[in-house]
Amino acid sequence: MKSSTKDVGALKVTTPSDREIAMTRVFDAARSMVFDAWTKPELLKRWLGVFGDWKFAVCEVDLKVGGKYRYVWRGSDGKEMGMGGVYREIVRPERIVCTERFDEPWYGGGDAIDTTVFAEKDKKTTVTTTVLYASKQVRDSVLKSPMEGGVAKSYDALDEVLASMPAKNK
Repeated sequence: MKSSTKDVGALKVTTPSDREIAMTRVFDAARSMVFDAWTKPELLKRWLGVFGDWKFAVCEVDLKVGGKYRYVWRGSDGKEMGMGGVYREIVRPERIVCTERFDEPWYGGGDAIDTTVFAEKDKKTTVTTTVLYASKQVRDSVLKSPMEGGVAKSYDALDEVLASMPAKNK
């Protein structure tokens, strides 16, 4: 399959293979800042999936190889969406590889594997997260979902969090 590209705001979404989705965005911040915002619960709670009436109910991160993370979002109606995984590789502040599994797998197909790479150039950080799914059918199901818009909104919120962080890290 040929790689396709679609832009939502500053987010670039591509399909590098039949089982993968890659999401790329440039942030105006040092790589170490972006890595921290990606891995520290006090920062994650401010940007990851917290738009509309959704808030974090649980945000736990044991950032080590073999460590687990757990996220649960709760809507104002009390509905919850939970997910978690296990860290397979951590190279601070360059790369994170972890599994991903939703409590109620809305896209089917078990665990996915997320590889996030943080590349800095001229004090800007390009983040690329590539998600490997169990099958092409699962990947295509995710592509048809509102995931892309949700990621774009979360990344916009991350941009605001990074802008509010102390200048010494920028």
